[in-house]
Amino acid sequence: MSIEGLEDPLRFSKKAPPCAVVIYGANGDLTKRKLMPALYRLAFEGRLAPGFAVVGVSRTAMSNEEFRERMRESVKKFLEDSPFDEQLWVSFAQGLTYVAGDVGEPESYGVLAKHLEAVAAERQTEGNVLFYLSTQPSQYAQIAEGLGSAGLNHAPAGTSDAWRRIVIEKPFGHDLVSAGVLNSRLQAVFKERDIYRIDHYLGKETVQNIMAFRFGNGIFEPLWNRTYVDHVQITAAESIGVEGRGAYYQEAGALRDMIQNHLLQVLATVAMEPASSFTSDAVRDERAKLLRAIRIMRPDQVADNAVAGQYGPGRAGSEQVPGFRQEKGVDPRASTDTYAAVTFLVDNWRWSGVPFYIRTGKALPKRVTEIAIQFRTAPLAMFRKATAGAETIPNVLILRIQPEEGISLRFASKRPGSGMQIRPVSMDFNYGSSFGERSPSAYETLLLDAITGDATLYTRQDMVDASWTAVQPILDYWATQKFDFPNYAAGTWGPAASDEMLRRWGHEWRRP
Repeated sequence: MSIEGLEDPLRFSKKAPPCAVVIYGANGDLTKRKLMPALYRLAFEGRLAPGFAVVGVSRTAMSNEEFRERMRESVKKFLEDSPFDEQLWVSFAQGLTYVAGDVGEPESYGVLAKHLEAVAAERQTEGNVLFYLSTQPSQYAQIAEGLGSAGLNHAPAGTSDAWRRIVIEKPFGHDLVSAGVLNSRLQAVFKERDIYRIDHYLGKETVQNIMAFRFGNGIFEPLWNRTYVDHVQITAAESIGVEGRGAYYQEAGALRDMIQNHLLQVLATVAMEPASSFTSDAVRDERAKLLRAIRIMRPDQVADNAVAGQYGPGRAGSEQVPGFRQEKGVDPRASTDTYAAVTFLVDNWRWSGVPFYIRTGKALPKRVTEIAIQFRTAPLAMFRKATAGAETIPNVLILRIQPEEGISLRFASKRPGSGMQIRPVSMDFNYGSSFGERSPSAYETLLLDAITGDATLYTRQDMVDASWTAVQPILDYWATQKFDFPNYAAGTWGPAASDEMLRRWGHEWRRP
């Protein structure tokens, strides 16, 4: 299969400037599974400049050739929806080099500085460097400070137009206080505009399409408010358990791992006001305003509006699944939430009184992430008898994020035949079948944005602070509780208390 036959017709619409990408944690899982395949795919699409380089940094000692071979095997293994082209790899790999070093050793940053000078001279990167921290979160501030001590946070003299940026993965702190400390340490070295907090959910096509769908279509935006929307459900369900990540997950939990970052950012994208323009600052200003408008719960409100769960043994399909406390590396008395559901209210003119329900969990029946916007029912239920005594069928708009990206609209229609029998039907839009072309991975989109200096899909400090502020009362309350865990079986849709939370509002969870 030829490379030309798979080219995106807009492949040259956004190209990266010359630069070096320094990956801390280059021997880690994220680099192998996501970062290197994404960079290779950008090269495949012709979006990387000839003056492009990747510098891997980790403690493991290896030569440039060993590093290139490891990355080659990773790209071949984890490259999705694309052929692996050996000729392209030979050209791409010429820009890959490696530096062994411990982030705790100050001299390692000086070694990196000299290496980058040589890379700039050989690859003509023009002094531009993107530092990507694919390491333990506890090392983020330490690495940033090490880069600052070696002067790597600023472009060298004589390259006034060159830039230095740093990308960090979530979690951005463990709570509101630690997030503030991390931000202060990062901002002491890098300007806020050069700090890119990556949230791969925001790089997914359907999440980006929310804005196009809302603000590019006159038919939906007038309905996007409390007058017409009854409630919103955001679901991020995983069918697997923690799968060997028990030790990490035990310290995080579902609320911290998913809701505080990914899903509150999705909520902000769904509910934000229209920006004055599609620019980084304008879009992020509106998302930040929305996050700050989330009503902060009092301690006495948490029990009714937030539910914690932990899975016990159960069946997933035909397989028996152990409970969380039986997973490797997990304390048999762990009170970690592997399921969390929260009712959020937004105190602004558009959304006053509309509940936003967010749920996420491990070991649920399906792997699915979706946003379901349920509209209010028609005021005159003239077809009540035609729907077997049920209430008029509500319209639901479903934005599917994974596993199959697309949009569905459910509405009522008459069944064929005599009489007036009403049933729900759906209009479906699917990315793959509608456009007939491959969607870029989230990391392709976000890496290209960071290299080109577009921070629209990245999280700003005030957004991090606002999302932690929204969940901190829940974390504080849960820290005082002794839960009767496990409270749901693997392979089920979570604890009964989650269903009860919605029933208080007269609602029920969708079954995707």
